[in-house]
Amino acid sequence: MPTRRAFLGSLSWPAVSLALPAFDPNGMMRALAAIAGDAGSRPPEEIARDEAFWFEVRQAFDVDRSMINLNNGGVCPSPRAVMTALHANLDAANALPAYVMWQLQEPRRETARQGLARLLGCDPEEVAITRNASESLETVQLGLDLKRGDEVLATTQDYPRMLTTFRQRERREGIVLETFPIPVPCEDPAEIVRRYEERIGPNTRAILVSHVINLTGQILPVRELCALAARRGIAAIVDGAHAFAHLAFTRDELGCDNYSASLHKWLLAPIGTGLLYVKRERIRDVWPLMAAPAEMDANIRKFEEIGTHPAAPALAIADALAFHDGIGPKVKQARLRYLRDTWAKRLLAASDRVRLHTSLNPAFSSGLGCVQVEGIETAALGEHLWTKHRIFTVAIKHDAFEGLRISPNLYTSLDELDRFGDAVEAAIRTGAASA
Repeated sequence: MPTRRAFLGSLSWPAVSLALPAFDPNGMMRALAAIAGDAGSRPPEEIARDEAFWFEVRQAFDVDRSMINLNNGGVCPSPRAVMTALHANLDAANALPAYVMWQLQEPRRETARQGLARLLGCDPEEVAITRNASESLETVQLGLDLKRGDEVLATTQDYPRMLTTFRQRERREGIVLETFPIPVPCEDPAEIVRRYEERIGPNTRAILVSHVINLTGQILPVRELCALAARRGIAAIVDGAHAFAHLAFTRDELGCDNYSASLHKWLLAPIGTGLLYVKRERIRDVWPLMAAPAEMDANIRKFEEIGTHPAAPALAIADALAFHDGIGPKVKQARLRYLRDTWAKRLLAASDRVRLHTSLNPAFSSGLGCVQVEGIETAALGEHLWTKHRIFTVAIKHDAFEGLRISPNLYTSLDELDRFGDAVEAAIRTGAASA
């Protein structure tokens, strides 16, 4: 676990000197020192329930407390230190863009690359910094050589943009995308593997695998599916948009050849940052989205050849990594699960009309959950929560199920989850329109 000093620095000492909103960094440091000093000797689940610790963590965020944001699965606010670094680097670049951006800032991207590699457990020469998970995934999806008649497998719960990407290749190149359902929720990894395996045929060339399903938070057996793909000589394309910096894992635990993630989700990095991991010996097999010279064929940086773009968001990734490492991946994972369990178990106990489309078994889900109230249309409930209670959620409407996706984050308080629970229980009693 990182040192207490490093963590406290990430919370209260900005990367550069800029004016900060008024708060008491010394008080924060004293409180955290008392709580976090023995963090290395305490189980993550114990720290996850330590409200004094999380009160101090919440002070690192400048969020709008006039509303309750329970849609952190889309994009998350960054801690103050990350935003300070981002703004400072944007200002520095604006003073003399052509020199500062390319001569001073671009070389510093390597610090972020190295930090991401350490977190994932891979070589920095296997990590590209992108703008989001979609860019990373489409790089692999469009970069693999496929021909007419080649088949790709995906579930009906994979991210719509990724399914759209393959459907464009269907229209343009004549490949075939086959989608299939999986249980909601599923607590049998072998069943997931079986559904993929029974559909692999002589023309199958790739499978799309979501590490965490964005709709429900379901964790899929990535390692087993990657091993299946390897045995059958096909590519496994892994979507880690909702898993990276949310779950505690390393590349070796997954056994994947590629991995894509958005860093503005659970890592809390600036909006417009992402990661693409490609195993060193596979880099040549994937064409970049934008053209790169032949001498870069085996260079991971060929995936960053996108033209002029700001370096500041990538540089601030290092500050997000410091914040993440300071809390600790396992502690963060435990806290997110604790927050999910807090609201989910309450609502399940409140009414037999509540349907949770997310497993409460920690092997199969983490901080993101999907809940439905039978008898109340999901979109109407979401609109009611927002217009009357200023609680922001996202309504999920899938062919197989529907529900509100609820995704609190580290800055979410138990009081805010109580207010969410109160509002939903009132809606159950009286109907969403009148609650």
